[in-house]
Amino acid sequence: MKINKHLISTLLFWTSGWIALVLVAGCGTRHADAGKKVFYYNETDGVATLDPAFAKNRSIMWVIHQLYSTLVETDDQLQFVPALARSWDVSADRTVWTFHLRSDVFFCDDPAFAGGKGRRLVAGDVVYSFDRLLDPGTASSGAWIFHGRIDRVGAFEAVDDSTFRLRLARPFNPILGLLSMEYCSVVPREVVEKYGKDFRRHPCGTGPFRLQSWEEGQALILLKNELYFGKDTVGRPLPYLDAVKITFNEEKASEFLLFRQGQLDFINEIDPSFKDEVLSKKGVLKSEWQGKIVLSVVPQLNTEYLGILVDSANPMVKGSPLRFQAVRQAINYGFDRRKMMLYLRNSLGLPAESGFIPAGLPSFDSTLVHGYHYDPVRARTLLASAGYPDGKGVGVIKLLTVPNYGDFANFIARQLQDIGLNVQVEVVQKSLLLEETAQSEALFFRGSWIADYPDAENYLSVFYSRNPAPPNYTRYSDPEFDRLYEKALREGNDSTRYTLYREMDQKVMEASPVIPLWYDEVVHLINPRVTGLTPNGLNLLELRKVDIR
Repeated sequence: MKINKHLISTLLFWTSGWIALVLVAGCGTRHADAGKKVFYYNETDGVATLDPAFAKNRSIMWVIHQLYSTLVETDDQLQFVPALARSWDVSADRTVWTFHLRSDVFFCDDPAFAGGKGRRLVAGDVVYSFDRLLDPGTASSGAWIFHGRIDRVGAFEAVDDSTFRLRLARPFNPILGLLSMEYCSVVPREVVEKYGKDFRRHPCGTGPFRLQSWEEGQALILLKNELYFGKDTVGRPLPYLDAVKITFNEEKASEFLLFRQGQLDFINEIDPSFKDEVLSKKGVLKSEWQGKIVLSVVPQLNTEYLGILVDSANPMVKGSPLRFQAVRQAINYGFDRRKMMLYLRNSLGLPAESGFIPAGLPSFDSTLVHGYHYDPVRARTLLASAGYPDGKGVGVIKLLTVPNYGDFANFIARQLQDIGLNVQVEVVQKSLLLEETAQSEALFFRGSWIADYPDAENYLSVFYSRNPAPPNYTRYSDPEFDRLYEKALREGNDSTRYTLYREMDQKVMEASPVIPLWYDEVVHLINPRVTGLTPNGLNLLELRKVDIR
């Protein structure tokens, strides 16, 4: 455990006569600060950048969400609500979206602005931010958001300072979901151009917090943005917190120790190394922890699965028994998801016995989309129908997985032995697995799909034949599925669209290019002194209404 000497004497002088607040990096030690409300959390994955154009993983998105704002956002129920846009209109053909912006939104103070004072946000800032996202010179990992979806001419228009217009090439109903992503945060041209590539360290947004200091690999400190436009339901200014401090201890065991000592206010996910200490097999707090910590669990938009390459033109597939639908279905029936969740996950997460679309989305309905449950008798029957009675002639099937999921792969492999399948688990690094799946060089592999936005279309895009890998890692192709997918994109009625989603999900389950394992859950351990930390299905850290008792 290292103490960063450079931060031990760091003093944050706050305006309005606030006394200095001493924040010490390293072990997470906190000092009393005359009643100021500071929220502490640790980020084991680190934070690589504070530029929204590169908000490609959870750790970055969490900080970007505190610093910046988007046109629209999702509430706790994953419904779209106004943010920078106070309202919006849609044309009859659903290709032109007009957003009416708030007039009380200001960027944080920065030397790039005249007099160093943050200026008012205008529609031209939205145009600049979206153009920047698409600019090859930016090389944003979020450019895919608009690719193939926007009109090539005049896609982004500032009608006037308070009106922004977006033109789509064709109807795309999940567009609000895309616009709510951190990639679509609005940034000011002056600041981006002043700092160039170093903009990653000089964020300037309109979010509830602003950057105070960032010692990379040690600590990141955010202060309340006094210019933030948000208010609660009774008109009180948001956020309630005065500051947020993020440390970067890479060890989960150390993170848990600091949380136990009260040095951290919450932990995201429960590491396998201490889950049995905290939770019973039924997924509830053990008696010795009740009253000392708060366990928060809600459905997460994440499906954990095994994928199977089904491209018949690929040489790997041509000679593999996995090319047969019956064999893939046999694997789906051949292991007990419920037992796996009980013993390896302490019942955190739902066994994926429906489709690929996870629980938590409005279109999810386990009574209408039927997946697979444990049925070894049916699995053996399917193998025999494919010409492999009791698995004879199948040979060795190699399953690629990453270290964190080795236990799950081995559990499945052991159970599949009972139906005659010899599955050999090979553990590889995540980067290698991603490369091999992207190049269609992995025949049988572990995967997960975490929603980019709260719409089932995001999950079904994984199987649209015109999509490359990613997202279509299995190279699944079905003309009827594609027809339904394209029809759903044009459908404006939610109920009708959900029916189409379920029909597509069922087709995927029958073809079995994937073996769904479980629908994940957002799991937080929270310090009882914290109130208002409400989880959501996207696992986006929402701190605006968090308070400290």
